[in-house]
Amino acid sequence: MPEATPGDSRNGVQIDLISGARMEGLTSMEKIRLILDGVREGNIVVLEEGLAPEEESKLIEVTMTEISPDEFNGIEIETYPQSGGSSQGILGRIMGKESTKKLTVIGPANQIETLHKDENLISALVSRK
Repeated sequence: MPEATPGDSRNGVQIDLISGARMEGLTSMEKIRLILDGVREGNIVVLEEGLAPEEESKLIEVTMTEISPDEFNGIEIETYPQSGGSSQGILGRIMGKESTKKLTVIGPANQIETLHKDENLISALVSRK
């Protein structure tokens, strides 16, 4: 994935849009590391297809172990499930299994002032450090 030069972040907030294809070949821990490394650098990470519920739980767990008052304040995370025809079968819906087809926004807790979600919109007000 191309990297922005270090001076670029002074003029704004970097947003990393990560495709489902990029995440597809990674293990759960590789996904978590990719996300947390981006967020620790002050970037907003947007996942095209989101994480499985177990991966989201693990992301939160790993984040909690890495929080430090002077370096890393944690993350804000919001997920927007895709609507419409589901690729998930009726059995999966009855059993309560969630599809990973969703948009997920993750960012540094100290930079996201407002993160709002309604049925059609995820909105974030992001400040520079």
